[in-house]
Amino acid sequence: MWGQLAIKALVSGVLIALASEVARRNPGWGGLIASLPLTTLIALVWLWRDTHDPARAADFVAGTALYVVAALPSFAALSWLLRRGIAFAPALVAGCIVAMAGYLVLLGAGRRWGLPV
Repeated sequence: MWGQLAIKALVSGVLIALASEVARRNPGWGGLIASLPLTTLIALVWLWRDTHDPARAADFVAGTALYVVAALPSFAALSWLLRRGIAFAPALVAGCIVAMAGYLVLLGAGRRWGLPV
């Protein structure tokens, strides 16, 4: 079990490192790599391998999509703040706060409408 966890962590770390290294040379391509659903697809394959449960897999994919939508305003806010000269750390904190607000809205909507969140 620990070996599988180590492999999962290694693959995830490699994806993050790849995105950041590519972004140093070309931010657009780094953003593309970071936005690819590779992590989601890898997690979905591992979830399927562990459970073989179609309902759980479907809820995982739907939940992932909903959380991505909820987080999108945080990326826009972070970009906007950085372009206006706000220092990185405060802009990052503000972006995280916007993301958390999006998640809270999503959780409220999810409870109300029965979404898999």
